[in-house]
Amino acid sequence: MEIEPFAVEMWMNAHENHCAFNLAETCVSSLTLDELLRLSGRNADALAELLPRKLTYGAIEGSDRLRDAIAALYETATRRDVVVAHGTAGANALVWQAMVGPGDRVVSLVPTYQQHVSIPESLGAEVVRFPLRAEDNWLPDMDALARAVTPETRMVALTNPNNPTGALIDRTGLERIAGIARTANAWVLVDEVYRGTAQDDDAIGPSVSDLYERGISTAGMSKAFALAGLRLGWVVAPEEVLAAVSRHRDYNTISVGLIDDHLAALALESADRVLDRSRRITRANLDRIDAWIAAEPRLDWVRPRAGTTALVAYDLDVPSERFCLDLLAEEGVLFTPGSAMGMEGHVRIGFANDPDALEAGLPRVSAFLARRGDIRPDTSSHARATAVTQP
Repeated sequence: MEIEPFAVEMWMNAHENHCAFNLAETCVSSLTLDELLRLSGRNADALAELLPRKLTYGAIEGSDRLRDAIAALYETATRRDVVVAHGTAGANALVWQAMVGPGDRVVSLVPTYQQHVSIPESLGAEVVRFPLRAEDNWLPDMDALARAVTPETRMVALTNPNNPTGALIDRTGLERIAGIARTANAWVLVDEVYRGTAQDDDAIGPSVSDLYERGISTAGMSKAFALAGLRLGWVVAPEEVLAAVSRHRDYNTISVGLIDDHLAALALESADRVLDRSRRITRANLDRIDAWIAAEPRLDWVRPRAGTTALVAYDLDVPSERFCLDLLAEEGVLFTPGSAMGMEGHVRIGFANDPDALEAGLPRVSAFLARRGDIRPDTSSHARATAVTQP
């Protein structure tokens, strides 16, 4: 099976451990075990519960305790609607492998996480890239989407909140997408790994699996829940989907680790407190970036409504990878080039990382920009933000 190189992951693998200020990070600043125990109202006894356990496979589909805690994040789900996977990336891969094959038509809203384009393409699907535009606040034009979803469409795929823009489709928007998909009897896969990070709402927010009978939700512990090291994710979906996913899962997952299962359950049973911490970090950091961009004439953006990343257009006549490499070499600051997401002329900035790194790193980016004299002479940054539509 041929598949495109995963550009964002290759970039991060190459550079994230060789920078002084990682402003490309997409996960909320990670919890320590001590912080997790305090947020969950527990003490070291919660870890002591693991001591007598044999480190065998455990429950293949995930423990009842864990699946109950996951189901509690949804309005209608029970543990029977949940399958546990190795991270959201593993959950996404399982859904694509189980639900899409040669000749299937997929409509994927872009920019997006590359899995939702490259995996279905590698499986022989026809992937139609549906462009999101800055002039629409990176939200889908529903009339145009209705035209793109034909009777032959097998799957509509998106990230919500969006990666990389931080745009958030609300309940009304999700219901509209469900209605469009329903006309084609199409599935809707929504990667909801950033769910719960809204800037103006303390609720976790709606899920497609609660709003559409053919809705498939994937999510995990890495972003909003600040526990990427657990490598634990899940699929919430109708029985037909979970049965197909489980057949593939037997070949590449078997089970998640017992310790990961235990710690994820602890965190999810205290989801409100964990997400409250995440929102405090992302909201304060985003305000800091907002003020910084307002003072930088060479930068432009649509302020994110959720998530942990922003897509920022820059007014320099240099490719985004060169921009990011020069910034890293000169100032030790890491961004992600827009070219890794098909969005040349942009960089992706994370705003969920350590606030100290952000505070120290942004002035260095300002110094870098001040040394650049090659401002684009012809178009506004907002116009450029609308011009690139393909990943």
